[in-house]
Amino acid sequence: MRRRSTRWAIVVFGGAIFFVGLWLVVSAVVYSPTYVSRVLRMRESDQNDYLENFPVRTLEASTRPHRYPEAPDPDVEQAAADAFVVDDLDEFLGSTGTQALIVIENDRIVLERYANGAERETMLTSFSVAKSFDSTLVGIAIDEGLLGGVDDPITDHLPELAGNDPDLSGITIGHLLTMSSGLAYQEMRLALFNGDDPLTTYHPDQRAVSLEAATRLVDEPGRYFRYNKYHPQLLGMILERVTGMSVTDYTRTRLWQPLGMEYDGQWTLDSEDSGFEKMEAGLNARAIDFAKLGSLFLAGGEWNQAQIVSTEWVRASTSPDPERDQPSHYRDGFGRQINADGEGWYGYFWYGRGRPDAEPDFFAEGDHGQFIYVSPSTGRVIVRMGTDDGSLTSAEWIDAFYALAGP
Repeated sequence: MRRRSTRWAIVVFGGAIFFVGLWLVVSAVVYSPTYVSRVLRMRESDQNDYLENFPVRTLEASTRPHRYPEAPDPDVEQAAADAFVVDDLDEFLGSTGTQALIVIENDRIVLERYANGAERETMLTSFSVAKSFDSTLVGIAIDEGLLGGVDDPITDHLPELAGNDPDLSGITIGHLLTMSSGLAYQEMRLALFNGDDPLTTYHPDQRAVSLEAATRLVDEPGRYFRYNKYHPQLLGMILERVTGMSVTDYTRTRLWQPLGMEYDGQWTLDSEDSGFEKMEAGLNARAIDFAKLGSLFLAGGEWNQAQIVSTEWVRASTSPDPERDQPSHYRDGFGRQINADGEGWYGYFWYGRGRPDAEPDFFAEGDHGQFIYVSPSTGRVIVRMGTDDGSLTSAEWIDAFYALAGP
């Protein structure tokens, strides 16, 4: 009896190995061996994946770097400790996976702390904070007349989509920016490799998978918020076509050099063969240079007496819109978190949060607790970068930044 049980166990185990192997082979044929290998090897993406496991294009440091004057303020340090409800700020940063915490006020550094092996020169990745850079590039392209505006149908710039479904012409650039295209997006599916999160993270040809995803219309464009990582990829393709250059070159010439970035940055690419920037999460830089996008938006798009992006774009990107900023618009789980108290909204790849009787705050947010938080009413920019969220939820980090930004 024991021998028979053993034989059956061997047969079952061998069959399972066979079917897993067959599944992997079929997946590699359908999606590519590189993609399957990345999913199995890297699983959920982390800081090191974007910095070490993908090819990159360099964003050279500015020839005229802007260096914030340093004006450490003990009151701001105490305000940070109070906001996080801790006695020892440095101990808190170390225990929560924080790599950088910077507070800029009146264009001066009033608080700058690093932890967990990071320092000012440490290259960090943005995760979805990259999307706020993406939308800024779209605004600049509109300012330059390369795009007509947010009402441009995406099929005007990606005409290969027009023949797939006439309804796709109803999707505009604005729908992509506000995560309301009506396109299907399912983070994970039963077969693993066909989930949209792994596809947008690890597939070595983001142009191809994004164009395919752009054919799956399930809702009326503009009706509902649905977080969708194909949107920034589609916008990256549109930027390539209307500018005639790579996203890296457009970032370099329109943002990196004009903003006086002190250090080299990087755009992570999907692969050497494709050479397409990972628009959803792949911008790498130093924390102090991430702060400059916040300072630019705090100043209404102006930098060193030059208008980098229009004030109108800054307002449209970060302000609430009555047409979509209702609880019913944010029907999926992630959207309901944004609008949980009726005081939050999603703009053009920026999140917003109201302040009573004052101009609202807004922020860029990425996985594992990456933030550029801007409070126009108090004049502060807060940057937090980390390996993970630590003991705080995303909402708790935002509440703390709200308090740290000041009354």
